[in-house]
Amino acid sequence: MPASRSSASPDHSLPETSTPPSADVPSADVEWLLCDGRGGYACGTANGLPTRRYHGLWIARPAGSARRRMLVAGLAESVGVARRIGDEQPEQLAYLLHAHWRSQPAPTPPSADVTFARRPLPTWTFATLFGEVERSVALRREADGQAPALLVRWRNLSGQRLRLLVRPLLGCHDVDHLPPVDDGYDPTVKTRGASWGFRPVADMDTLWLTVDGVAAFTGEATWYRDFLLRVDRERGYDHVAHRWSPGVLELDLPAGGEATAAFACAEPVDAPAEQFDAQLQVATAQWRAVQQSDDVPFARLALGADDFLYRGEGDRLGVLAGFPWFGEWGRDVFLALPGLTLARDRADLCADVLTGALPFLHRGLLPNIYGRDVADSRYNSCDAALWFALAVQRFADGGHDPELVERRLLPALRSIVDAYREGAELGLVVAADGLLHAGGPELNATWMDAQTSDGPVTPREGLPVEIQALWYSLLAFLVERGGDRPHEELRDRCGKSFVKQFWLKGDGCLADRVHEGVADRSVRPNMLVAAALPRSPLSNAQRQGTVKVAEQQLVTPVGLRTLSPQDPRYIGRYQGGVDERDNAYHQGTVWPWLCGFFVEASLRGAPKRSKKKLAQERLDWLRGVLVELDRAGLGHVSEVFDGDEPRRPGGTFAQAWNTGELLRARALCAAVLADGELTPS
Repeated sequence: MPASRSSASPDHSLPETSTPPSADVPSADVEWLLCDGRGGYACGTANGLPTRRYHGLWIARPAGSARRRMLVAGLAESVGVARRIGDEQPEQLAYLLHAHWRSQPAPTPPSADVTFARRPLPTWTFATLFGEVERSVALRREADGQAPALLVRWRNLSGQRLRLLVRPLLGCHDVDHLPPVDDGYDPTVKTRGASWGFRPVADMDTLWLTVDGVAAFTGEATWYRDFLLRVDRERGYDHVAHRWSPGVLELDLPAGGEATAAFACAEPVDAPAEQFDAQLQVATAQWRAVQQSDDVPFARLALGADDFLYRGEGDRLGVLAGFPWFGEWGRDVFLALPGLTLARDRADLCADVLTGALPFLHRGLLPNIYGRDVADSRYNSCDAALWFALAVQRFADGGHDPELVERRLLPALRSIVDAYREGAELGLVVAADGLLHAGGPELNATWMDAQTSDGPVTPREGLPVEIQALWYSLLAFLVERGGDRPHEELRDRCGKSFVKQFWLKGDGCLADRVHEGVADRSVRPNMLVAAALPRSPLSNAQRQGTVKVAEQQLVTPVGLRTLSPQDPRYIGRYQGGVDERDNAYHQGTVWPWLCGFFVEASLRGAPKRSKKKLAQERLDWLRGVLVELDRAGLGHVSEVFDGDEPRRPGGTFAQAWNTGELLRARALCAAVLADGELTPS
């Protein structure tokens, strides 16, 4: 089917018309995710339409870099009746690429009816004029000396031999940016047996394509121009992408046959079909275990926890904050860590992350954003080290590896306290009353850190409530672990001052912060950290009061609002461009990770006689949150939601601290249902 060329299409012929998508085509808003264990990933929409710059079959994290690079953005496939490789191209082809060209009012769907299944591996089935073709993708996780790789399998489900033409669409750039067309890309194709290598730019390793099956590759470089990325446009970012293709891969698929391709950096993959089979076997076993679980929603959530764990420089185990754009962020790491590991009975992984962070501890601070080393990291978070300290407490409270705690982790915690007593960067200094001052007029160094050109959206300079709660808990823990008299005195001063300055007797809850002696009476969820922690200066009655106010004003079916709707500053929609979203981010937007502290505060403050009943109620509420596993990110809970109905998902489609805190909250409920009590008491 001939077609005209235009700036809105790739530099080769496309069909003038396409079959309309069937009702089986999933929503373009539903996204899937695979991870390679080295910080790389694959993600996209269920119907194959790229709507973000981050959608691609392999976004890799090169060795020695904290940045990710788009490698394989997609595949432009077409299928027709085949005789043998090398014959003239069939007169008719069914085009399987789903794209929205900038000049077109609507996306151009595949010339096929498409169905999608996420498990055990992302799989698309294309019902074409010539028969059905199935495509599945997998990422080989880094393990046992094997580097990550992208694996793709095509299966011919029809009764006749088919020819599949595949153009790899490469990115070759930092995934956060959309560069222009570069006519300087090197079109050279290296050949090594059944492998073909591409190195279009000098600062990347050769990308090798290897195929099991009857195949040929023809070097024929071209650009696919002007992909319109709808979600990026809605979010106020650059939203037109261009993809380079080095040539055409021809595959001969006999009736009922298959072919497997592998993409890898530096060296080709041996036996792609065997590698794919191994990934499929693991994924199938994992999914079967989920289906056989007595709590399938939480089993699905737990299955996704490993997506956030990765190996960085020197095989250091870290936690990625979220997909598709976050890297390793300090507070996210240690907020998420106990749930991602301890709640899944993986204390070994928790120990690896905690010890891996120790070389980054610098003058009482841990990075807000991790780089390769201390010099390459950003130390602009005053609370990352305090969340690290809380993760250590949870590890130790569980009785895990006492020698590690005593020998390496306790000295690190003492060094944090010493640094703050002396006065550290980011405005961190311990006042005479024992409370910990933090931040500055232009520095919101807590998790509510959104800023516009006007400065911090949610000013929290001075004494943020959760900082004081974490600080008190750290001091109390060190006293329990044989702290000296100064630690004990400091803990007592801090506790008394905290209750005196933060408890709002008339409101029945805690202030969000105290600055220059003035209490901020905004009703926000940060107060729940103080009400939840086992080492807290609050009484049970004060815990209960804080929970009651949060339940009345902040709790929703998907998490907790960041500001009460009764506040005139409340914004109920998280939408629009960058500034509009930043203004709403912590002014009413719902965050699911706060479920963990709400559940813990509820259970710690509840009378013993009603704890089990409350635990069941909270567990039922948590299960309600998990309906989100199928709405935006398949198997994950989105970063944020609107504060108002219908509470649309927003931000990243997979967020580590959401997964971690929901899993930890479930474990807390299970502990109470089993034993009637939380530990430590």
